[in-house]
Amino acid sequence: MNGDRTRAASSRRGQGLRNAAAIAGIGYTPFSTDSGVSTTTLACRAILAALDDAGLGVADVDGVATHRVGDSSPPWVVGPALGIDDPAWYLDQFGGGGVSHAVIGQAAMAVAAGVAETVVCYRAINARSEFRMGGAGRAPAGAFDLQYQAPYGLIAPVQHYALLARAHMLAYGTTYEQFGRVAIQQRANAARNPRALKRTPITMDDYLGARWISEPFRLLDCCLETDGACAVVITSAERARDLRRPAVRITGAAWGGGHSTYASGAPGAPSAQADTATSYAARLAPRLFAMAGLGPQDVDVAELYDCFTWTVLVQLEDYGFCAKGEGGPFVESGATRPGGRLPVNTHGGFLSEGYVHGINHITEAVLQLRGAAGDGQVPGAEVALTTGQPGYVLAGTSALLLTAAR
Repeated sequence: MNGDRTRAASSRRGQGLRNAAAIAGIGYTPFSTDSGVSTTTLACRAILAALDDAGLGVADVDGVATHRVGDSSPPWVVGPALGIDDPAWYLDQFGGGGVSHAVIGQAAMAVAAGVAETVVCYRAINARSEFRMGGAGRAPAGAFDLQYQAPYGLIAPVQHYALLARAHMLAYGTTYEQFGRVAIQQRANAARNPRALKRTPITMDDYLGARWISEPFRLLDCCLETDGACAVVITSAERARDLRRPAVRITGAAWGGGHSTYASGAPGAPSAQADTATSYAARLAPRLFAMAGLGPQDVDVAELYDCFTWTVLVQLEDYGFCAKGEGGPFVESGATRPGGRLPVNTHGGFLSEGYVHGINHITEAVLQLRGAAGDGQVPGAEVALTTGQPGYVLAGTSALLLTAAR
């Protein structure tokens, strides 16, 4: 009996949040390799752009939220800089790309609960000119077990993901050329995107000829180090209907733990994940789809966290778009191209548009569902999946299912 009640409660989890909140505005700064301004300035510019997009002003904001890893400006600095000196709710989430979509989900909860009426979520980062990920000028992450990897030089994210990608290659026969197809297609998408840092098309010869970074990853497998910021405005679905832009409903939002690649737990323990070629997204996905009342077959466009090419392949599998081990062939089939079964990273993704640590996937999904993505528009897009880092390194992942409110 207790088990039946637990399963019933689990099946209803999060449904009270479904479509209660919406994204009413989005904003960008230019993406560059040298912004010339502080991260606080980047954050403020993106937030002001997002508010203008929604037809709102700073006086309408009573919530501020972000995530960071010691590389940006917190809400209690950004808020007062904008004139928001007494927010009803704020969130300063520690963490990288794995929590990027959880910030949006938590803001939606605050709005749905009536704690705040209008929340701005932002990510601002000078990731090339100031605070390079894994660079020698910053301290290693605060994971206790990193002390056992650091003496061997296993510090930078690319090194950890390279080991995971190699495990996938060994388990499923995934090839370099399949990684390359991801990079080539996303560059083709970026060529249609005026915001993108990299717009020159690339070939398979270009990909295979690029220098190694950490095998099996070449330069074109890796996301761009980017200076920039993005912001989104979240309010109630009812209020969003009366604002300047078409509302995009937050139909599903899920986040959770994962396994650290520093220490995955004792064999057989509940926290252990012996199969490193499967991401935590495989466990998160059923909860996300159940909350939204949707399935993989309903998704029209996917913006999948692409810190490296391989993460696109593993998420195609773990979110249920193809069988396990079939991510490479799925991409090779053309399914992820414009006009394919599931267009992926329509803006060029972190590999070619720029890397703003998760949030520019969300803003692109909003443009797609508004029908405002320009030359990269997916015709008739009604449902978008957008994801955070899929649960590796410092663990944790998050994802959103967004729907057009037409």
